Amino acid sequence: MANIQDFKQSVSEGRLPSDLAPHLLALWYDGRGDWKKAHDQIDHLEDKASSHVHAYLHRKEGDIWNADYWYRKSGVSRPDVTLEQEWEQLLSIYL
Repeated sequence: MANIQDFKQSVSEGRLPSDLAPHLLALWYDGRGDWKKAHDQIDHLEDKASSHVHAYLHRKEGDIWNADYWYRKSGVSRPDVTLEQEWEQLLSIYL
């Protein structure tokens, strides 16, 4: 995936790229409104990037205790931004 605009366009068109790492695949499904499928992509992973996206997903779900656990595992503090802003930040970091 070349950039954020290409990623967002693939989300809006429902065109799943074939070369996404699990944490980006989770963000793609989340962008399509499928929280469960997004969570399923990373639920079993513990690398820092997947943990960071996992934290975001639990924050989105409203499970702050669980989100904070995953933020700690990722080495990142829970941000004080909207969920939409955090999704964009995650794309900026991992694309």
